[in-house]
Amino acid sequence: MGAYQYQALKKNGSNNTGVIEADSERHARQLLREKDLIPTKVHPIAQQRTGSGKGKLSAADLSLMTRQLATLLAAGIPVEESLRGVSEQTEKPKVRELIIGIRSKVLEGYGLAQAMAQYPNAFPELYRATVGSGEQTGRLDLVLEKLADYTENQQATRQKVQQALIYPALMIIVSIAIISFLLTFVVPKIIEVFTSSGQTLPVMTEVLIGFSLFVKSYGFYTLIALILAIVAFKRSLNNIKIKTAWHRFLLKLPIVSYLVKTINVARYIHTFGILFAAGVSVLETMRVSASLITNTVMRQAFDTATVRVREGSGISEALKETKYISPMAIHLIASGEKSGQISPMMDRAATHLDNEVKRLIDTSLTLLEPLVILMMGAVVLFIVLATLLPIFSMEQLVA
Repeated sequence: MGAYQYQALKKNGSNNTGVIEADSERHARQLLREKDLIPTKVHPIAQQRTGSGKGKLSAADLSLMTRQLATLLAAGIPVEESLRGVSEQTEKPKVRELIIGIRSKVLEGYGLAQAMAQYPNAFPELYRATVGSGEQTGRLDLVLEKLADYTENQQATRQKVQQALIYPALMIIVSIAIISFLLTFVVPKIIEVFTSSGQTLPVMTEVLIGFSLFVKSYGFYTLIALILAIVAFKRSLNNIKIKTAWHRFLLKLPIVSYLVKTINVARYIHTFGILFAAGVSVLETMRVSASLITNTVMRQAFDTATVRVREGSGISEALKETKYISPMAIHLIASGEKSGQISPMMDRAATHLDNEVKRLIDTSLTLLEPLVILMMGAVVLFIVLATLLPIFSMEQLVA
């Protein structure tokens, strides 16, 4: 049985679109007619999307789908029925279409991980490798529970940061708009009064006039140039040499370096613990974990650690040589390696790093708001002083 996307007409003439499961296109049309629908277009979505990789899932949708699937599988419901239950639960047509496409592949005899591999943009390599290992070991429900915990934790952190950045971002945008308006329309008219009088203006006022003239004459072009520069910079990162140089620069910045290292190491250790607990081999676990590191310089170091383990080195010893993992995490990994409990120890190390990341994010976001207020207040204060100083000078001359 396959999945078919359709467009049909209702009796009142309105359009209706959706997804239906059927043995063939003809069967799909028959089922639609039985529902009092007149099919106008029917095509198999599995064939349409398989191999194209166009199907996508947001982090929130992936997290929700994983939790629902894990819950149904833990209840002893077969995979294909669990997928059907998840597809019926979702209210988003694109997500439903993707899940039904996966279910159609499962019904054809594919494994769940193989079916998910048809949609690489929706299911990352970590996700597919973990699901595949869960299928092989017969612990798919437990593996999906861990994946659900991991994806929900990542989504919660992402949402927390996004929500916390809304207010500072609005403040910055509004402040820039107000300051630009003042420099373009208000300040020139005020300063014109002083310049026409022929008096000598203070240095601060001269600087303000220069800024005002620049914003009025070149502000729009500067904004366009800035946007083009950002776009060009992002495109230049497609060059591996430029990207590596940029990532190496980020690792030298004081606060940014700590954040980049901690986040990437936490992701690596989390992935290692999930995959290893699912029964994936050590080398494959290290390879997949390293591939999820976003910083290319760090990724090269962890790829080298994988090579050293392949050559016979211990896991903790190889990871220590990367110089990116904290001594406490290394001790936990070494202890787990000796006791044969490396996965629980990886979880402990990852939890510690997650707490460090959350603490750093909370501190940064707490400081961001007052810093934005202070910066914008300083700019406004500069404009006010530069405008008032000539007035004070005129009063002194009159006196």
